[in-house]
Amino acid sequence: MAGLALGTAGLGNVFGEIDDEAAAAVVAAAAGAGVRYFDTAPYYGFGLAERRLGRALPAGSFAVSTKVGRTLTDGGCVFDFSAAAVRRGIEDSLDRLGLDHLDIVYLHDPDDHEEQAAAEAWPELRRLRDEGVVSAIGVGMNQWEMPARFVERLDVDVVLLAGRYTLLDRSGERLLDLCGERGVDVVLGGVFNSGLLIDPRPGAWFDYAPAPADLLARAQRLRDVAAAAGYDLAECALAFAAAHPAVTSVLVGATSAAQVRENLDAFQREVPHELLHHLISC
Repeated sequence: MAGLALGTAGLGNVFGEIDDEAAAAVVAAAAGAGVRYFDTAPYYGFGLAERRLGRALPAGSFAVSTKVGRTLTDGGCVFDFSAAAVRRGIEDSLDRLGLDHLDIVYLHDPDDHEEQAAAEAWPELRRLRDEGVVSAIGVGMNQWEMPARFVERLDVDVVLLAGRYTLLDRSGERLLDLCGERGVDVVLGGVFNSGLLIDPRPGAWFDYAPAPADLLARAQRLRDVAAAAGYDLAECALAFAAAHPAVTSVLVGATSAAQVRENLDAFQREVPHELLHHLISC
């Protein structure tokens, strides 16, 4: 059964600035409510999310994932999927997180770097896994086609797919089915499609841009159908994401302790399968 995980882009001020105290409260609220998996990346606030997570995460049995390939430099962040950049990136992430081991490391958005990611970064991740520095390795992207090629060609443990398996966009279903066949875990992010599946009102965004009129209208229909059955659209979006048998975690971000609690309450609401099937046909 899939669990709820905390995404930490918000801790890196990606969606608006929050202070250290608010960031610590987000982590404490999630850990205190039973969340056991926290995902981060150097790219989120150029190391800020990792540092905040490392300072706030209490001692205990928690899984942490981070990413490589979007490498921090003095001038910002650049794509680098070389073996040296992968090893250096993991060493730096461990230092920022205050850890000596990572549960999962993903290749981070290698959209335009597939050859180098497969030929250089992946073998280095395998070496780090063999050395025990990392337990599981995978790829995290906003598209499904390249992760599917990685699953077919390489010994992938886990895939993080963002935005491509939701009530509005099921294009990634083929990848999820493939992962299910191969025994590869799937972590789903972006299940609200930038908030359109929370509050579909004029001006709402879909995948980091203003939502097209047709998608906005469809999301509003979904909201109305869900409401008629007594459910919030966000509850249905989370239930749909968690229902696929290949999915082990649903990744949702937060920028306040209250938002963490809202997400957990929504995730724990049982939604009838009949309603979910009706929604995806709308």
